[in-house]
Amino acid sequence: MKDSILLQVSSCNIFNFVYNYYMNDVKIRQILFKNQINYKNTSDKDTIVIEELGINHGKYRADIAVLNSRFIGYEIKSNKDSLTRLSEQIKAYNSIFDKVYIVIGHRHEKTIQKILPNWWGIIVIEENKSNDAEIKIIRDSLINNNVDPLSIAKLLWKNEVVEILKQNNIPKNIFREPKAILYEHLLNIVNINELKNFVKYFFSKRNDWRCHDLIFQYDDLCQPSSM
Repeated sequence: MKDSILLQVSSCNIFNFVYNYYMNDVKIRQILFKNQINYKNTSDKDTIVIEELGINHGKYRADIAVLNSRFIGYEIKSNKDSLTRLSEQIKAYNSIFDKVYIVIGHRHEKTIQKILPNWWGIIVIEENKSNDAEIKIIRDSLINNNVDPLSIAKLLWKNEVVEILKQNNIPKNIFREPKAILYEHLLNIVNINELKNFVKYFFSKRNDWRCHDLIFQYDDLCQPSSM
């Protein structure tokens, strides 16, 4: 009986921890969509917003990616999140995004600047005593001049790369090569701006991609969607 009670209490604690952790992340995303991302990008009708964007074939994920004339990444670190993996995540974000913002709870405010590149933007989101969200922009993001074209190319699926190569009259026998070789051919025929446009085009054609269960909490912002 005692073991059963302990198990119930333990299960309850685990549930509450997971629930509070996830809702904290969801709440930050809601605030970003309503106050930061929509505001910054409504003038660009070709903007695509993607959640959990895989980088380097899914090895890392960007919490929110906003793709328009510039690629902008948002990494969320709530008060309950650890910063242990951040140094590796920074490298991934640096490889594809022109601008990056880290969005944090107040707990990380004093330590975060020691970890980040000096060009990353910093946004702090917290609730005041009235439970209203307060957004504090510590610094804006500068332009990253060192994006990696290969990392951007890896955002494309193999069939999408093949379609681009076909449009440029690349010999058919090349299409059977491994993805690594196809990316090389792709980078030989497109510049960085053309590459970004292809990424946006193919992302917009991926039906029901990156649309997950709790997305309804952001109104109609679902999967790659034009804003």
